[in-house]
Amino acid sequence: MSLDDAGTAAPQLLLTILGPTACGKTALAVAVADKLDGEIISADSRQVFRGMDIGTGKDLDEYNLDSHTIPCHLVDIRDAGEEYNLYQFQNDFIAAYNLILKHGHRPIMCGGTGMYVESIVRAYQLPDAPVDEKYREELNRFSDEELTERLASLVKLHNHTDTETRDRLLRALEIQEFRQQNPDAFTRLPEMCHLVVGISFPREKVVERIGIRLRQRLENGMIEEVQRLLDAGVPKERLLKYGLEYRHVVRHLTENYPYETMYENLYTDIRRFSKRQMTWFRRMERNGVNIHWIDGQKDMNSKTEEVLQLYLETENALSEH
Repeated sequence: MSLDDAGTAAPQLLLTILGPTACGKTALAVAVADKLDGEIISADSRQVFRGMDIGTGKDLDEYNLDSHTIPCHLVDIRDAGEEYNLYQFQNDFIAAYNLILKHGHRPIMCGGTGMYVESIVRAYQLPDAPVDEKYREELNRFSDEELTERLASLVKLHNHTDTETRDRLLRALEIQEFRQQNPDAFTRLPEMCHLVVGISFPREKVVERIGIRLRQRLENGMIEEVQRLLDAGVPKERLLKYGLEYRHVVRHLTENYPYETMYENLYTDIRRFSKRQMTWFRRMERNGVNIHWIDGQKDMNSKTEEVLQLYLETENALSEH
């Protein structure tokens, strides 16, 4: 962190590396962190859970370099089966961010969960809204369509996430009710500046990489991992909510859902998911987030040098102001 002319601490530059699934975000973040003396903060909604390694694509080995390990935060911080939400992520991010600065290192956020990334880059202020069973009982009288209309009357619907399921609808309305009654109960992110870098591939390359990665994960024990979670008592219903891999593999293990059918449907769904990720990132750009896209097909050294150049240019520009 640098000092401005008045002698006060200037806002820290946060580097964010994002991109769709299977684009090599972790490997690039590790390579850049090694050069910048940085530490990584994961922005992935599922990698927070212990025991969910292969299905979430943690790629933990990538943090281990020849002589040292790049520190990574917000991975394996909750037990599988627990709830985890955006408010908790923001608070965990703040704690990790402050710890990295205390170490005298540079923070680097890396992940593909668009909502998590955007909540930091655009500094969402989120209320700590508790579950309100009485309010939910009142809402249960209404249909999904009526609840969606009610939510739209309270807040602009930027995406379909809050209306995907009835549980999400109820939670979104619960948060808005809490927000109106408690206008000062918000998260407060540290003041920071942002450099956002995205990894881009031609669509056919993305599809190819998704297929290779899926086969590797299945060969490396993804099905066995899900079976261990079920055997450990993680409810099937909870696993079904943990994303595509767990949804399909749980069905394969507990229903009459053949392996080949599971594989083809999962492959299709991951491809669709990667498109939704890019749609989210493009929407972030339309909302004012400047994403520097780099060619994912370049070799790692070239990509690393490109990010480092962007980082140093941004850091220098900030110091001049």
